[in-house]
Amino acid sequence: MSKDVYVIGHKNPDTDSIAAAIAYANLKNETGHSNYIAARCGNVSSETQYVLDRFNIKTPKFVGDVRTQVRDMDMRKIPGVAAEMSLKDAWSKMKENKVVTLCITEGNYLKGLITTGDIVESYMGSYDSNTLSLARTSYINIVDTLDGTMIVGDISDSQIEGKVLIGAGTPDTLEEFIRPHDIVILGDRYESQLCAIEVGADCLIICAGSKITQSIQNIAAERNCKIISTPHDTFTVARLIYQSLPIRHFMRTKDLLTFKQDDFIEDVHPIMASTRHRYFPVVDSSGRYVGMVSRRNFLAATKKRLILVDHNEKSQAVNGMEEAEILEIIDHHRLGTVSTNKPVYFRNQPLGSTCTIIYLMYQELGIEIKPDIAGLMLSAIISDTLLYRSPTCTEMDKTAGSVLAKIAGVNEEELAKSMFTAGSNLGDKTPDEIIHQDFKKFAVGKTNVGIGQISSMDSNELSHIRETILPELEAAAKKDGLDLILFMLTNILKESSDVIFHGTKAEIALESGFGVTSKDHVSVHLPGVVSRKKQMLPTIINTLNQ
Repeated sequence: MSKDVYVIGHKNPDTDSIAAAIAYANLKNETGHSNYIAARCGNVSSETQYVLDRFNIKTPKFVGDVRTQVRDMDMRKIPGVAAEMSLKDAWSKMKENKVVTLCITEGNYLKGLITTGDIVESYMGSYDSNTLSLARTSYINIVDTLDGTMIVGDISDSQIEGKVLIGAGTPDTLEEFIRPHDIVILGDRYESQLCAIEVGADCLIICAGSKITQSIQNIAAERNCKIISTPHDTFTVARLIYQSLPIRHFMRTKDLLTFKQDDFIEDVHPIMASTRHRYFPVVDSSGRYVGMVSRRNFLAATKKRLILVDHNEKSQAVNGMEEAEILEIIDHHRLGTVSTNKPVYFRNQPLGSTCTIIYLMYQELGIEIKPDIAGLMLSAIISDTLLYRSPTCTEMDKTAGSVLAKIAGVNEEELAKSMFTAGSNLGDKTPDEIIHQDFKKFAVGKTNVGIGQISSMDSNELSHIRETILPELEAAAKKDGLDLILFMLTNILKESSDVIFHGTKAEIALESGFGVTSKDHVSVHLPGVVSRKKQMLPTIINTLNQ
């Protein structure tokens, strides 16, 4: 399956930005694809949330940063293993998966690591004959490692005392070396088997598939001595038995170097480069093990893939956009500062709403628009054109709105009133949240400009909003690194805007650009100005450039 593509609007998304992402992702998926995901890189406004709730559409996924992450690497998803696994089985699993590291887990949570180096060291560096008991090795491991069969005794037990020895020599000799709880490796000699049992051995390992008499079995059962039969010869058994040790006895548990799926590669790479490990465990946000990555996996890390809607300004784009692969841009604004490494599909039309462009694309491809998507797209057109009153509105916006209203089964005037009422109801929001609810940043030469806007049909609501946010404009400008900040309080019915401002160039730009005079040095009244895109921004750009 191909990699997911995020369809995403600008920061501080308005209704058109959210609706365009959802509608265009739906269009792409309807044309036979299945990996287009509507996303957002900011909080949803009150107006937009009203629209989503009204048409029963889920809020798009939040994606705050699109830099390449560990989850974008070609991860080795080798399941975690149990701490009781034998060294032999661990070695086999490593060979089978062509890795040098295994992750030991418990309930999907990482408990430790073991490498081929750990196994080799444990095998080559051990000279203690009591290692099996020190590691509390299970008889399940012992029997499995020796390809054996438990003839007498409980296989679920573990060896917790004694050493391992080969029962060579006469019974008299064995009595000098065997101690209670030992494991004794023997052949088919009845006398040696009997001697080991009587001395108190915990287990006899009978090699080469030798016959074990019933009398020996009976005596062993009476003395609580286990008997294991194995087809291997004595030398092979002596060599293999230490491979039955559980890997928990050798696994590393302290200072484990792990990465999270959401870690950014640019942060991970220096850590990888500073260690000699070949593989690194990856865990999810809850600490559950999900796989391993290596230095080589960096080569296969794929950039996130994006389709930008309703913007083409770098300052408005999701964080990390320059590290992602942009596939398409669908927009209705001026050409901005987004650049790409290779040609992309770029559709830019001078219409009132991005959703009008997407409506046209549905028509061109012959894709049916369902009522919920139609309602969402209509809401975006109404929002961006202020119910067709904005100078940005075209006949195509009106035509698209009329068609979509019929599909959605709604009245445009009623929907607009409900939307704008919800959007101007800001009682539960802080001044900073109100300022940034519908806010865009622009670079005009060396001057950084921020323009926010709230539209309402109620003059009293706009007056209240003005008094709430005016004292906070200076702090907002400083926080966002802006040279001037403008905030449009747009009265939809009067088709005018009061603009409050802060910044040394703000008053001059507004007065010179629009031919008005500020009476209080913090605001101007602009009759007929309702569009940020077509009226406010072009005027400010021209004035500042002069």
